[in-house]
Amino acid sequence: MQWGRSLIAAAVLAAAGSFATGCVRRTITITTDPPGALVWLNDREIGRSPVDIDFEHYGTYDVRLERPGYEPLMTSGRAQAPLWDTVGLDLLAALAPLQIHNHLTWHYVLVPRNDDPEPLIGRARRLRSRIADGDRP
Repeated sequence: MQWGRSLIAAAVLAAAGSFATGCVRRTITITTDPPGALVWLNDREIGRSPVDIDFEHYGTYDVRLERPGYEPLMTSGRAQAPLWDTVGLDLLAALAPLQIHNHLTWHYVLVPRNDDPEPLIGRARRLRSRIADGDRP
């Protein structure tokens, strides 16, 4: 009988404690220079820069950026866990009666697109000349 009361008391304390706990929020902000690039994260369109997105898992994310007049950029971003959000400590952070926010910012610089065909044609002519002279490219 005593054991049953202890179990009920523990369950009540656990339930009450769950309402008093805080939560952990994880956000990535992606900015670009210039702003307004269309952003994909792991092949999912998330909006135009600057853009915020909540995330759950740390690790490396594929980032794709496109903006008219600029070269498309396919790169990655790394979301590394802070010390308080590593295994073991993350439980304490989740149970703490406060809001915790891990906010990461990734910034990318886009390169203007060069649609001038002359540099490409010049390289092709030089390569053709080298091949005609017997040089290897």
